[in-house]
Amino acid sequence: MASSVNPTVRRRRLGQELRRLREVKGMTAEEVADRLLVSQSKISRLENGRRSISQRDVRDLCGVYEVEDQRVVDSLMQMAKDSRQQGWWHAFGDIPYSVYIGLETDAANLRVYEPQVVPGLLQTQGYAEAVIAGALPESSPAEIEKRVTVRLRRQGRVKESDQPLRLWAVIDEAALRRVIGSPRLMREQLEYLVEVAQLPHVTVQVLPFEMGAHPGINGQYAILEFPDATDSSVVYIEGVTSDLYLEKSHDVHKYTMMYEHLRAQALNVEQTKCFIEEIAKRYAERS
Repeated sequence: MASSVNPTVRRRRLGQELRRLREVKGMTAEEVADRLLVSQSKISRLENGRRSISQRDVRDLCGVYEVEDQRVVDSLMQMAKDSRQQGWWHAFGDIPYSVYIGLETDAANLRVYEPQVVPGLLQTQGYAEAVIAGALPESSPAEIEKRVTVRLRRQGRVKESDQPLRLWAVIDEAALRRVIGSPRLMREQLEYLVEVAQLPHVTVQVLPFEMGAHPGINGQYAILEFPDATDSSVVYIEGVTSDLYLEKSHDVHKYTMMYEHLRAQALNVEQTKCFIEEIAKRYAERS
């Protein structure tokens, strides 16, 4: 169940409101930074929600923006306080993609394209262990275990009975053919993929090799949408050393259109089910 106070989302909402107040005032981030004797990058990080915002920061910014309504100031101060709380994922220490987890925890809809592996929210424990161990060969067993535990915990959003995450996954055929772990493990993973795809809020489509070039050929990405209309959608692109989050409307629109083309080119739901089952049978013959 998503937390009622999600620090990542609170930071993001607060940052959006602070940006709005700055724009209403007609000031640039550089001008605000000069007034507060801080770096322009700090103002940018506060506004994009990537940095924790203190109540002092909010107070100082409200002063610069000449916010006279105390109720507005109090509301922003409370949001700053909430944004400094810790989400469930913080208990696991330093997680490189913690910002993404915070967004995913609060999202209502998630559309993901995966060219190499089965999406994390649809992985079995054995498959997740093999993927993480293979991708991070220098990681200790304890680090791998921690990452697997976090991944399985994230899957709770898909399995919620009240307000589950609406998940749409387009998976490249390569992810089904790549033998992660062993043929037996792959059979179990594909059988589970067929099973979870039967949930009413989960849609899985396979993009077969025969489709050739397609809009997702440059790599994995995800689009997150939120239940609150004030929260703009986010495009997430995972990187090796750092991740990219796109929030500008024209960027989100471009990736959304790309995703629509992917869905149109992929096999439909029934074709996908038969396609995955056939590959699972072949793995069964090898295990």
